[in-house]
Amino acid sequence: MAEVLVYVDHVDGAVRKPTLELLTLARRLGEPVAVALGAGAAQTAATLGEHGATRVLTSEASEYADYLVVPKVDALQAAVEAVSPAAVLVSSSAEGKEIAARLALRIGSGLITDAVDVEAGAEGPVATQSVFAASFTTKSKVSRGVPVITVKPNSAPVEPAAGAGAVEELAVSFSEQASGTKVTSRTARESSGRPELTEAAIVVSGGRGVNGAENFALIEALADSLGAAVGASRAAVDAGWYPHSNQVGQTGKTVSPQLYIASGISGAIQHRAGMQTSKTIVAINKDEEAPIFELVDYGVVGDLFNVVPQLTEEVNTRKG
Repeated sequence: MAEVLVYVDHVDGAVRKPTLELLTLARRLGEPVAVALGAGAAQTAATLGEHGATRVLTSEASEYADYLVVPKVDALQAAVEAVSPAAVLVSSSAEGKEIAARLALRIGSGLITDAVDVEAGAEGPVATQSVFAASFTTKSKVSRGVPVITVKPNSAPVEPAAGAGAVEELAVSFSEQASGTKVTSRTARESSGRPELTEAAIVVSGGRGVNGAENFALIEALADSLGAAVGASRAAVDAGWYPHSNQVGQTGKTVSPQLYIASGISGAIQHRAGMQTSKTIVAINKDEEAPIFELVDYGVVGDLFNVVPQLTEEVNTRKG
């Protein structure tokens, strides 16, 4: 059976959820071979093996932390040359898409980004994408070289499956460009205690209708009751009510959770582009003509200052 490379997103050996989703998709195409780079790479093997990885290619060179992107591209290129895979799967983060694009160029292959599904086809992997602000769904395949595909988080379930998870050292020769951009410092992001926005199964977002930074406490309270991440529309971010890092939309982050709750968001095309692939969408807006109601599964026409606290109370009551 053909092997499929999966680029591992991890922090000091702790594997992030999107990588486990990629392993689920990789098993549809062949035998998953994980590529883990940087400090703690070998520690990922147990988790990766529990989710179907037959082999884990590791390299813990300091270059992956000291320099940006290129050393990781060098390593993936070495893995492609060593394995001759049927495809390479990478998570659709900002860094992941840059790595994938550079890799595809290096190996002379086609690239598909932001896939929401991947399946085996008669002539290689077929990727499903949601395009033009999710107005259309397309199916695509790479016509030349080894397909390099980036996949949005929450596009596949995490499914445990027994795999050998055998650790093998990956021989990497770093290119001249690898040391071109050096990391000079790092600052740990202050944790909110909530899930990462792009990985969360539930996202609660607020928009212009929240009417002030102080009122985002209502959005946060609902999110916390559901164990959700907090998002914001561009209007709310531009007004300084919530950090840019929480913006959902074309110029912010793209999310695809199981449940998306939009409160006080009109549903402009810029915002829809970042959340329209969510599995279930709920909107709360006092304007019954708001565009957001055109794409929701459930809509509540009402004042969010009345609806959101009641919803939060009901969730907490049922939990209790």
